[in-house]
Amino acid sequence: MVVLAFLFPALPAKRIVGSDIAHAVPLTLVAGAGHLGLGHVDPGVLVALLCGSIPGILIGTRLAGVAPEWLLRPLLALTLCYAAYALLSK
Repeated sequence: MVVLAFLFPALPAKRIVGSDIAHAVPLTLVAGAGHLGLGHVDPGVLVALLCGSIPGILIGTRLAGVAPEWLLRPLLALTLCYAAYALLSK
């Protein structure tokens, strides 16, 4: 998402979010199938991830369609910064 935002600064944020989701879904399916084939799938973690990600995607895409651009871009940046902080602090 960050690369898309830098490469295409004039692209609306909702298009960036949609493109990011469109790339993430097939990538996640391939990675999940690989882990399933290797026997590294924890059903409890899988259910927890699905319970959080599916509603998050549905709500996020609805909000991205109605939220104004001036609000959506800073929220996306803040979310990405928080994710980076959480990954680096562990």
